[in-house]
Parts: sequence; C-alpha cells; structure tokens
Amino acid sequence: MRRRVALSISGALVLAATLALVAQVKDLHPTELATFTPVTEQMLRNPPPGDWLNWRRTDNNWGYSTLTEINKENVQQMQLAWSWAMDDTGANEAVPIVHDGIMYLPNPRGVIQALDAATGDLIWEYRPGMEAARPARSPNPNSGEQTSIPRQSQRPVAAPAGGGGGDEGRGIQRNIALFGDRIFGTTNDAHIVAVNAKTGKVVWDTRMADPNLGYQYTAGPIVVRGKVIAGITGCSRYKEDVCFIAGLDANTGKEIWRTSSIARPGEPGGDTWGDLPLKFRAGGDMWMSGSYDPETNLVYWGTAQAKPWARVVRGTDGAALYTSSTLALDPDTGQMKWYYQHIPGETQDMDETFERILIDVGGVKSLFTMGKLGILWQINRVTGKFVHSYDLGYQNILEVNGQSGKVTYNPGMIPQVGVQLDMCPSTAGFKSWRAMAYSPQTNAMYVPLNLNCEHATFGPGPAERVVGRGGSGSVRRRNYMHPAADSYLGEFLAMDVASGRIIWRQRYASPMNTAALTTAGGLAFAGDWDRHMYAYDAATGKVLWQTRLPTTAQGFPITYAVRGKQYVAMPAGIGGGSWSTLIAPELRPDIRRPLGGNSLHVFALPGEAPKSGSQAR
Repeated sequence: MRRRVALSISGALVLAATLALVAQVKDLHPTELATFTPVTEQMLRNPPPGDWLNWRRTDNNWGYSTLTEINKENVQQMQLAWSWAMDDTGANEAVPIVHDGIMYLPNPRGVIQALDAATGDLIWEYRPGMEAARPARSPNPNSGEQTSIPRQSQRPVAAPAGGGGGDEGRGIQRNIALFGDRIFGTTNDAHIVAVNAKTGKVVWDTRMADPNLGYQYTAGPIVVRGKVIAGITGCSRYKEDVCFIAGLDANTGKEIWRTSSIARPGEPGGDTWGDLPLKFRAGGDMWMSGSYDPETNLVYWGTAQAKPWARVVRGTDGAALYTSSTLALDPDTGQMKWYYQHIPGETQDMDETFERILIDVGGVKSLFTMGKLGILWQINRVTGKFVHSYDLGYQNILEVNGQSGKVTYNPGMIPQVGVQLDMCPSTAGFKSWRAMAYSPQTNAMYVPLNLNCEHATFGPGPAERVVGRGGSGSVRRRNYMHPAADSYLGEFLAMDVASGRIIWRQRYASPMNTAALTTAGGLAFAGDWDRHMYAYDAATGKVLWQTRLPTTAQGFPITYAVRGKQYVAMPAGIGGGSWSTLIAPELRPDIRRPLGGNSLHVFALPGEAPKSGSQAR
C-alpha cells in the first residue's frame, strides 16, 4: 500500500517542478513513434527511394539504391554522422531496414531496436520473452513502470546442431521484415514473431518447430501478398522431420503452408536419397532469405547441402533432392513450381544456399546466384532451366558444362573416409553469406570473396544411424592461401552478368567480410576483416574513400535518406562464420581484431543534421 505523506507548500512546489522536469525528459527521450505510415504491398514491391524496406532493398535482391546525393564526385567528403553500440551477446551480421526516417535494427538473439535514422536516438527496443518493449530511457520510478530489463531472452537457447552455419548457434539474426504496422523477425529458438512498429510490443509469436531438435532461424522472413515467409535451419541432426520453408498469415501468425526442403520417401524426388528413411535424411538448411518476382508470382529460395557433408559418411550416392538447389514456390500455397539442383549429391560442404538475384539479361528473365565454389549460375526464373554458368576459375573440385549445366567431379575429388584431399576452396568457401550486389548502370555483379584452400580429410564414417545423432560429419582441415592469390585472402570484383567477364578486381590481405552495396551515384561499398570500409567507383574499381571501424566490417551495408539527406550505414562486429573466426586468424595472424564490439556506423556528407526526436513522442 502506498504511504500517505503531508506536503508543505514548498514541498508541493518542488514536487510540481520535478514532475514537470520528468515530463520534459519523457518528451526528449520518447518510447513510441508519434506517427507511422503503414507499409503497403505496393510499397514493398516498389519502395520509396529513401527507404530500405527489404533485406536487399527490393524484391529482386539487387542490393542497389537509386539515391544519388552521395556520388563518386563527392564521396571523399563523407564523414561519420552517428554510431550505435549493439548487443554483444552473439555474432553480428545485421541488415538494417529503414522506413519514414526510422531504422529498425536486428541485433543478435532476436533483439530488435527502433532508432531515429538521422540521429541514432533509441525509440524502443524489443527483446524476445519480454511482455513489452524496453523503454528508450529509464522510466519514472514513481510511475509503476518496469525498471529492470534482463539482457537475455527468457527462452531457452537451442544448442547448435553442428556444421554448415559457422556461428549460427550463437544467435545470429540477419534480417527482419516490415509490412503494415508490424516488424517480423525470426529467433534462434525457432519462433517467428510480429511486433508493433510504433511501440515494439509483441503482436503475435508463433513457434514453428522444436528447438530441442536443433531447429533455429538465422535468416529473417520476407513478406509477399500478406504472407510472412521464412526458411528454417538447424537440420543436420537426425529426427523424424526435415527442414522446411513456411508461409504465415501476417495478421494472425497462423501457419498457412509448409514445404519441405528434403524430398520425402514416396514423394517426387524421394528416391534420390536411396532407401534412407525420412529420419536419416538431413540438411537442406536455408541460411539466407529469398527473393520475389511479382510477374511470375514466385518466391525463390536457396537450400544448403545434404548432411552429413560427405556422401560416404551420410550413406547415399544419389542427388539427395532438394539440397543445393534453387526452389521456386507459389507464395500463396507453398507449391513448388520448379527446382534447379546446382550440384546433385554435393559432397564437400559447397553450399549453394545464398542470395538469389533477379535480372533480365538478353531477353531472358534470369535468376543469378553464386555459392562457395565461385561459380555464377544463370537460371531462367520462369521455367527453372539452366541458361549459363561462369566459373571464376579458382576452384578445382568439379566442372560445369556451360551448355547443359551438367556437373562432373574432377578425378579424385569425391571424398573417401581418411583420404586427404587438396581442395580449393576450403569448406569456408570463396563466397558465403556476404551477398553480391548488382548495378544496372554497369550491368555488373559486385562480389566479395575469400581466396583460400584446404587440405581436408573427411570422416570417420559412415554416420551412426541413431535419432539425435548425425550432424555435418567431421573433417580434419589445414587451410592455406590460394596459390593464384599472391598471398592475398580477400578479393572484391565486378563481373559482367551477360558475359562473365571480370571488369575489375581489388585484393586485400584480409577477407572481404560484408555484403556489397551499389548506388545510382556510381558507387559500390564493401568492407573487410581488417576493419576497413571502402567506397569504390563502380565502373573502374578505384577506391574513392575509406575509413577504419572499431572492429571488423561485418554485415549488410545499406543507404537511405531522411528528409532529403542521404546516409550510408555499415555494421561491424564479431563472429561471422569461419571466414572471420578461423581462416583470417590462422592465415593472417599478423592482423588482429577486437574480441567484442558489435556496432553500427552511419555516414553522410557534411551539413546540418535534422533535429533529434522529430519521429517520436
């Protein structure tokens, strides 16, 4: 019961002044958006120039912005506008999204923050397991509001299932989605959640699978035709189920459809696993989000390899559908309209699960993707037929017929238990989650790479056929520099999509460690493990601007505008998969990075910044 106290006149005046001050502080440090424009289906399909509404800005996954205020003539003047310290409880591979001057920032382990995109001021914060969003500042102690907010999710965290994802067991949350007045995210304990974009409060929370079986999400959803669509990971452990992609009703969180990424016994493609029962068919994880074509009304998703990695260990010589594939699904029903398997029966952890980029080339509605091998695949996105492939020429594992797409392994390159292979790339790959970007100005793809190889010995095997076991299968590895890379680990290149011709390349001592970003200002942006962020002339590859970050440039750079002023945002942080946690420290021990420090750094041209707090109350 609240105690009653007698107040003198002077005491009452002091109290009144205190309450007025508290009110002012609350106005200065808002916890809720004052206004919000709901994001419509039309806006998702054609975002406003200043917004970044999709993980790669647009449905086609170009990673390209039409903004031109920052361009190759003035980018040398770019300077830090603001920065933000993110959660340090997991690996950072963030993709911020921006709408109406508000940035929604995914942090590790499902945390989402709303920030004023012009100033970096915190508006609200959501943490999984909490009943409400965390206030931007400590609340009034006399108001009865909650003042103690745990730093960790109250949900149990699933242990990593092993393999394939590097740091995925550490709570990576790459991207989120925005539709209507809701932010949609995925969690590392296999939930999909919707939170109110104005307040950060939970609207619905749907558990999709049992995290105790290894299931988790590392990539967020996209929203298409009112459906929240996401692919799950954590599929290496043997169980009476398999990986899947699912569509949920954006309003209610109710699951509408679910499509397996592993062909089940008795279903089309099921015989490509031989006589293995369902419980011993593993893999097909979806580490990354998909793309969407409104003309075909298809969503496109990439799947990872079969598990365990080596055929001899997992016990099958067949194609193992639908692993290492592109899947084309009807977003309304989940029906698979076509699939294209890039590497049938893949056997060395050479993922083909990354971004799918949609470009029309020579009259062909095409889909482009590149996996760990450094092969750019061109697929007809209407029919799913092979069009062409362009090999960067660094890998020694297999050959792809340029006319048919048929894959043939080079002699001696299919792993046998206990037999050492000398393979390029290593199991980390030349290309990984660090997404390519496309520029229609140059008709080129901009690709971040890591040039390394490996002496690999797979086994022991075969895998123990016990539910709960399985996994990726062990490999003893010794990494080394690629012999054609002149002692450089990192490469950033521009590649003509029509011919596969390399337009230019830049090499660095450490791996390129971010996705690429391109703009109509004639620029390309990327960053490396050695804490550099670069701006390039997209046509020539000349470095026009660079800066040093507190730790590794890591994640997905974006650009956006607030009230006519353009900004460029670059995440930095820890984790990042074997490129960051294994390859770079082993092969370039002379280059060091801090052990902590997830953060976001936002740059702009000189000039007066918009006033703080204008987007919130």
